[in-house]
Amino acid sequence: MLRDVTAKNIAPNSKPLSDGGVSGLRLHPTKEKGRGLWKLRFISPVSGKRRDMGLGVYPEVAIVEARQQANAARSQVNQGIDPIDVRAEAVKHLKVETDALTFGEAANKVHADMKAGWQNAKHQAQWINTLKTYAFPIIGDKPVSEVEVSDIANVLRPIWLTKAETASRVKQRIHQVMEWSCARGLRVGNPVNGVQHLLPKQPAASVRVQHHPAMPWADIPDFVKDHIGEADNASRALLLFVILTAVRSGEARGALWSEFDLKKKVWTIPAVRMKTKVIHRVPLSEPVTKLLEKRQQKPSERGLVFPSPRAGNVLTDMALTSFLRKHKAISDVNGRIATAHGFRSSFRDWASENSYPQHLAESALAHQIKNQVERAYHRTDLLEQRRPMMDDWAKFIIP
Repeated sequence: MLRDVTAKNIAPNSKPLSDGGVSGLRLHPTKEKGRGLWKLRFISPVSGKRRDMGLGVYPEVAIVEARQQANAARSQVNQGIDPIDVRAEAVKHLKVETDALTFGEAANKVHADMKAGWQNAKHQAQWINTLKTYAFPIIGDKPVSEVEVSDIANVLRPIWLTKAETASRVKQRIHQVMEWSCARGLRVGNPVNGVQHLLPKQPAASVRVQHHPAMPWADIPDFVKDHIGEADNASRALLLFVILTAVRSGEARGALWSEFDLKKKVWTIPAVRMKTKVIHRVPLSEPVTKLLEKRQQKPSERGLVFPSPRAGNVLTDMALTSFLRKHKAISDVNGRIATAHGFRSSFRDWASENSYPQHLAESALAHQIKNQVERAYHRTDLLEQRRPMMDDWAKFIIP
């Protein structure tokens, strides 16, 4: 039986090496030493003619794998089947299937393959929904093999300048679908690579970036007094909690009672729920502690601090958005309502205006230190140093 030590020494122009494991299996030399072409010689039970069936290239196809393929082909011959004909028919059917695969079908296959690796369910939905909204109406029913550069441009052109960030995401996701198609032999070349030549130049990122509209920090106490008051329902309590702790709304909406130590006045958010994937501790001011004690009188079966009133699930991000819109929360952006996330910016501005050290404010916001050297030496979360700052912030919000 053929062994690797012999196969590795096969040289150009040498004789084919026979394998004693399967009748007719031979390794033919190529122009490169140590590389050979596997071929199985057999008599076709259909035509009665001698045929050679390629089984791949050594060493990519190992000896054991070549024997397995050869044994399977020999089994077909013994059943009166020509294995070369079977393979040709399979390739033909595959070509018919792939030639008919539309962009929409390909996108859904890519999405199904990729979503298992995404932790964020919202991102899973957004990935395919952006394509359904912008790409499917134009190229969704078109065979993926026929999608051209001009088709991609037609998808992007309506949003290229007006919704630059969205256009960028759509372009990136179409690119992924096309790369997937190329890798599977469904088409040659990715048409997304040349689409920029058919579209106008976008504004620079620094020009088009829009921050979350934030309520000016000086206006927050009046807003809390006039519209939140005693925080007598889930939405009001949640918004007040977000304002007082300066956390992201998603971190607050998913807060569990098991994360709180009310005696030590500390909320520990696990890394898995943090955007930075780093555990974050929040010192709890007196108003926050009282708010939580009040919330404890309304226990949730799932352990949520701010469950939705009806189903008891995590409140959606629209709960706060709707509240702010309903009460016309003013912001620092003309014509736009303040956002829940914007209160983090309000806190940051207040901290700067009141001379709190930058590293304390940034730590309170759970921002990652951009300087790698500084981050390497920054081994504490400054919990107790942050506590007086958060107490002062709470006293400012609720005098």
